[in-house]
Amino acid sequence: MSLVPFSPHLCPVNAMSLLERIEKDYVQAYKAKESVRLSVLRLVKTAVKNRLVALSRPGGTLSDEETLEVLVKEGKQRQDSIDQFTKAGRTDLADREAAELAILQEYLPSPLTPEEISQAVDAAVAVVGATSSKDMGRVMSEIMSKHKGRVDGKALSEAVRRRLG
Repeated sequence: MSLVPFSPHLCPVNAMSLLERIEKDYVQAYKAKESVRLSVLRLVKTAVKNRLVALSRPGGTLSDEETLEVLVKEGKQRQDSIDQFTKAGRTDLADREAAELAILQEYLPSPLTPEEISQAVDAAVAVVGATSSKDMGRVMSEIMSKHKGRVDGKALSEAVRRRLG
């Protein structure tokens, strides 16, 4: 029986952690001189290191879930900047932020569709036993915990308010 030597190219892509994927893409962007992608991935790597320091794990690593939280936060910051720049009439800056957001979204799970949000709201209302708008926070946290990074808080809030309203 002959053994096949280990090759990373034979491993499934899913076996790669989110941080490993970011690091690999960072190196590729550096070699390809893709300045926007390189800048975004450099900022993500810095945000990850800052998160590690905040968690008192310098030199350690984040789980995929913790990395996803960092990416979601970075995405929200870009979206807020886009909104602010658009209101101020600075479309040049808004376009740059939108390009950065598009790169970040490559690493985020696909967002829930309005139908999936509605189903999640119905399921969470049943689980929590919500009967009025007073239960909105519990319904929201139930959904957010099950669908991390996949649901926009504003859209979810609107759907929950409609359902409980």
